[in-house]
Amino acid sequence: MLKGISPLLSPELLKVLAEMGHGDTIVIGDANFAAASMAQDHILVRCDGVKGCDILDAILSVMPLDVFVDDPVLIMDKESIHADMECPIWDEFKAVVAKHDERGASACAMIPRGKFYTMAKNAYAVVATTEPSAYACVILQKGCV
Repeated sequence: MLKGISPLLSPELLKVLAEMGHGDTIVIGDANFAAASMAQDHILVRCDGVKGCDILDAILSVMPLDVFVDDPVLIMDKESIHADMECPIWDEFKAVVAKHDERGASACAMIPRGKFYTMAKNAYAVVATTEPSAYACVILQKGCV
C-alpha cells in the first residue's frame, strides 16, 4: 500500500508512467476505443470498471504535462455525422486538466478522429477504460518535473 497514490493507479500503470520519458504519450481510451489494436506494438493497460475522467485525474496526480508544447492534452473530436451530438465529457476532461496544470483548459486541444488514431498507434502506452461516453478519448504528453 502506498500513501497518497490513487487506488486506480495499478502497479502496472504506475510502472508504465514511471518508464515514460519526457515527450512520451499515453492514450486514455473509452469503452469503444480500439485499445488492443492501437497498442498492438506497444503497452496496453486495462482499467476495466474505471471512467475516463477518474483515470485522467489519477494519472495527472503523478504525471506532469509537457510545458514545451502548446497542447499536451489532445481530445478526440467528433466526426461530422455526429455534429449535433453533445459531448459533456470534454468539459469534464478540461476541468480535470485545469486541476493539475496551471494552463487550465488551454493545455487541451481537439484533434480529428483520424489523426487521433494515427497518434495513438505511436503512443508509448494505451489505457483501456470502460468509459461509456462517446468521443471520450485523450492523449497526454508527459513533461518533466
